[in-house]
Amino acid sequence: MMEVRKWGNRPYHSLDYECKRRFGEKVYKISLAGGTTCPNRDGTLDNRGCIFCSGSGSGDFASPAYGSVTEQINREIKRLQSQKHTGQKFIAYFQSFTATYAPAAHLKTLWEEAMTHPDVVMLSIATRPDCLSEEVLDLLAKCRQQIPVTVELGLQTIHPKTVSYIRRAYPNDVYNTAVERLKSIGIEVVTHVIAGLPGETKKDFLTTVEYVASKKSDGIKLQLLHVLKGTDLATDFAEHRFDVLTLEQYLDYVTSALSILPPDMVIHRVTGDGPKDILIAPAWSRNKRHVLNSLHRKMREENIWQGMFCQL
Repeated sequence: MMEVRKWGNRPYHSLDYECKRRFGEKVYKISLAGGTTCPNRDGTLDNRGCIFCSGSGSGDFASPAYGSVTEQINREIKRLQSQKHTGQKFIAYFQSFTATYAPAAHLKTLWEEAMTHPDVVMLSIATRPDCLSEEVLDLLAKCRQQIPVTVELGLQTIHPKTVSYIRRAYPNDVYNTAVERLKSIGIEVVTHVIAGLPGETKKDFLTTVEYVASKKSDGIKLQLLHVLKGTDLATDFAEHRFDVLTLEQYLDYVTSALSILPPDMVIHRVTGDGPKDILIAPAWSRNKRHVLNSLHRKMREENIWQGMFCQL
């Protein structure tokens, strides 16, 4: 019988487990706004953004942009502590829009301020793989000498028809090159993929997941497709051009994905948080705890573990 690894109380290698292993305690992620925009919004590539992206550039849970980076961090720490979170270590996560899409001098100021905060133990940057200039890569390499650094790349899918539909605006080769270049300078790579994209099947989704694993991404975010108010995706949904996944379908997608991912790949997310005030669908995703509990229960009942392929 094959021996399986156990990652704390979860059947997969979660970010929570990895942080406890690395830093000796629970670490909380603080989402920050760096004042950047996106080439898909400023007219360089498009002015509409990706079809699913809200007006905040996927930074709906980032700290309000007013104030310095230090003020944002302190405000978020205070908020977390008011919710009875007891962690003393934090990840500074520049989440909004494309967090490398600015002059390197500006980014240096932001990132250095975050890294020098006494409670920050890791720097995390969310960006597009086509927004990693030589100057930005050089800056990331220097940051890596001071503190662990992860860069999150928004791949979402590898299928050309869907890439065009969601207005991603770069070919897969750009992602491949970005992963290689980041890993060559010691940066940990996390890749975003979306389950339930219009026109895609479970097989399409799993093909994307397998592709990410083949490119040696260090981590992955498995994101449920959310339909948010004010997006072009919401218009298509209102016109009945596609259906969102049911909870049962999503659990099936995710368990299958986890079973084929390498055991050492860190799972940064297995669902997602659509802001309740702008979430249109799926309604079941509002209850994140229920989704996670359902996923963990399904995996244990069906003896599904990360890195152990099971035919579902």
